[in-house]
This record gives sequence, structure tokens and C-alpha cells, in this order.
Amino acid sequence: MERAFAAALYADSDAALDTGASLLAADPAADAELARRGEEFVAAAWRRGWQPADVVRIVRRELDDVHVRLVSELVLAEAARDRASRTPRWTAQLDELKGLGAEPGTSRPDRFQYATAALELYRLLLRLPSLEPLDAHVPSAPRAPGGGAAPRDTRMLTRIRALLAKAEATGFPEEAEALSAKAQELMARHSIDEALLAARTHAKDAPGACRIGVDAPYETAKAVLLDAVAGANRCRAVWNEALGFSTVVGFEPDLEAVELLYTSLLVQATAAMTKAEAAQRAGGRKRTKSFRQSFLAAYAHRIGDRLADAAEGQVTATEGEAAAAAGELLPVLAARDVAVTDETERMFPDTVTTRMRGVNDLAGWQEGAAAADRAQVRARPPLRRP
Repeated sequence: MERAFAAALYADSDAALDTGASLLAADPAADAELARRGEEFVAAAWRRGWQPADVVRIVRRELDDVHVRLVSELVLAEAARDRASRTPRWTAQLDELKGLGAEPGTSRPDRFQYATAALELYRLLLRLPSLEPLDAHVPSAPRAPGGGAAPRDTRMLTRIRALLAKAEATGFPEEAEALSAKAQELMARHSIDEALLAARTHAKDAPGACRIGVDAPYETAKAVLLDAVAGANRCRAVWNEALGFSTVVGFEPDLEAVELLYTSLLVQATAAMTKAEAAQRAGGRKRTKSFRQSFLAAYAHRIGDRLADAAEGQVTATEGEAAAAAGELLPVLAARDVAVTDETERMFPDTVTTRMRGVNDLAGWQEGAAAADRAQVRARPPLRRP
């Protein structure tokens, strides 16, 4: 084992990898130790700030499906021995990995192939950089009036996901618009209710953070879109271009809204882009990279403008009970904005801005802006009388 690792893990050549894999393949007794070492590499990634979804994402980006299956098995095996206190988000990530194992009937690689895949994976895990830890300040759940923790409204989140799924699937723009508007209304209400409950029960609520993948191609436009959605939901997004994700900082209900809305908008943008390209080809124009890049850039830019406009009037006070509610809500939201900004600056004291390049296709820009207009998204509807 030591000879194989010394040969393969600390060198980049294929010859070194073959040497290490040959040593492991020749010794069946090394299998258990190979798996144990893999779990150690996974645990070391946790200590450097990575989470299960982050590790699987980077493995999928850099390696192949066999490595994704292998790292998923290692993560789950390590989790069975992990005694650390983990967040609900971490637990949900583990649950998602349970479906990434090998399909029934899939033939296992031979010993040399398996050893090669393991060493390639371990090379990657060994060289993962340290990340900002996301659970240094785990938000506490709001307290119910009786003193216990208030249960999360999973039914509300299920309804929101179902509405957005229908909006993505329908071929009728008017129906998609109505479904998206209803989902946004529910997201806003869910967030406002959680904020008020935390304030009224004096819960020690604090901002959290999550990482959302920003995958190639056209990742700059996707990062801009995610930033716009985060800002509209009182969150902050910081993009790590090298590792292919953005870290979004905010309170838990707002983080959930950002994840749901960004994913839905990206699906809708891709569908609209495919349809626009088909129309361009029907008009005699070939499909081009510049068209797609310009389309997504315009989509992100226009969505950002519309969400920013909506954010200016996100809470309006009216007479009676609504005015009283708004009077209570505004200071709560202001305090949360300050807390999110402070937490972002603590986690990322040194950030830089980036510029979007390669946007030079007028037709792609016009089609992308039009698709964003049709998306009909409102970050926060006004708070009105029930």
C-alpha cells in the first residue's frame, strides 16, 4: 500500500499511476486498506471545509462516472462512522448520494481498472484546497411559542417545488407565468413568516451559507444570474470560478428560495435558448457559440434588472393590520440584511469583480432579453392584507 501510494499519489505521470495500480491489483489483501484510506481522504476534505455535494461536484467535473460512484460510496461509508454533529443540509446531501451507486447488473471493473480509478480519485482528494467552512455558525431553528423548536414547513417547500417543476415543463408561456408567480408568492411568504417567528421568539437566528454549482459552459453568465437571484432574496453570492461554484450567504428560508428559483430559471433559460436556436436555424443561420453566450448573458442581465426593480417595492405598508405587520417586519429585514453583509465579509474579506466577455451576437442578446421578459419573476411580492 505504501509503495503504491508513494508511486502514484505524489506524481502526475501515467507511468506512476500504472505502477501504483499494478501493485494494488496484484494484492487482493490490500482492498480493505485501500477503502479505509479513501475514507480518510474524505474525512480530510471535511476538515478543509468541503461538504458531500461539493466533493461529488468536483469529482464529476474533473473525472468520470466511475469515480463519482466510488467517491459516493466512500462518503456514505465515512458518514456511517462520523460522530460529528451535522446540519440538515449536510444530511440531505448524503441522502442524495444514495442513488449514485452502480446500477444493478453493472459489471465491476477488473482489479487493475478499479485500482487505477481509486488512485486517480485519491490524487484529486489529496489536492483539494481549503474552503471557507459553511457551518461555523449553524443557524438555530426558530422557537415555537411553547419553547420547542418550530417544525419546518416542508409542505410549503414541496408545493413550491411542484409549481416550479410545472412551470419548467409546460409549453404555454401564460401557464408558466402563472405558476412561477404563485411559487414566488409562496417563497416570499415562507421567508417572511420565518423571519417574523424568529424575531418574536427571540431565536438566536444567524445567517448560514450554501454552495451552488455553476457549471460550464457559459459559467460567467450563469454566475451573474445566480448573483441576481441571490440579491433579490436578500442573500449575497460569491463566485469561485476555479472550482465551479458560488457560495450564497443568507438566512435558511432565503437560501432555499435562491436554490429553487435559480435552478428553475436556468432550466427555463436553456429551454428558451434551444427554441430560439431552432428558429435561427430555420432562418438559415447556423448554431453558434457566440449566439448561446450572448443569449445567456442577456438573460442574466435582464433578469437582474427586473429582480432589482421588484426588490425596491418588496414590502409596502397599507392601512390596518398590514401596516402594523410591515412596521414590525421592516426592522427585522433591515437587521437581517446587515447580518448577511457582515457574515459575507467575514467569510470573504478579499473579493474582486469580474467582467463578462464574448458577448457580441446581437440576435442572441435580443432573444435572451426577450426570454427573460417572458420568465415573469418577482423576487418578493408586496406584503398585503391577508
